[in-house]
Amino acid sequence: MLDLSRFECLSFDCYGTLIDWESGILGYLRPLLKGKGLNVADDEILNLYSEFEPQRQQPYQRYRNVLAAVVRDFGAQYAVAVTEQEANGLAESIRSWEPFADTVPALKKLKTRCKLAVLSNIDDDLFAFTAPKLGVELDTLVTAQQVESYKPSLSNFETMLARLPVSKERHLHVAESLYHDVVPAQSLGIATVWVNRRQGKQAAATKLIKAKPDLEVPTVGALAEVVAAG
Repeated sequence: MLDLSRFECLSFDCYGTLIDWESGILGYLRPLLKGKGLNVADDEILNLYSEFEPQRQQPYQRYRNVLAAVVRDFGAQYAVAVTEQEANGLAESIRSWEPFADTVPALKKLKTRCKLAVLSNIDDDLFAFTAPKLGVELDTLVTAQQVESYKPSLSNFETMLARLPVSKERHLHVAESLYHDVVPAQSLGIATVWVNRRQGKQAAATKLIKAKPDLEVPTVGALAEVVAAG
């Protein structure tokens, strides 16, 4: 059983863990494709997204450009034209992506006990749309733009460790993606919590793999309750 009392800093993946990014992705791509005469199932959109996004993150380019390229990949997949405005629209839609219902209360509760950090595959200006929605002031923020690489690259995690005001042994990383977060964090000896928001869903916007996190919870809210109880 993971001793949560030893941790002084919690770092979080943001999109997918704190922010409902799959709803955001579908909220943009579903109507875009429908407007082009395509009736694509949500699961198909998410599974294609999980393939297209990592391919566009190598070599590094700004996340705005990654998302624009992903939209064009959808156009190519279904042989429909995508305008520059449509390609750029997915990144712009991030301003309307909302936190999960449990996110803000949980972060506020955890903030009373721990320092909080975010490690995210995002651009600084795009994260600026999200930051006010989290309801707390972060102690540390590391973005892909700052490191010029994307998780699961170890460089992102190593940069975070260098910036955190606590030792690795007192740092806990919390994330929904086993591929992007749990596996690379564990390879560096960082304790991990898997926020399993899938709950039986078959499709995902992130690559699905098997891993063994130190702790599994269904929501960040559930994690906050476990921390408070300890």
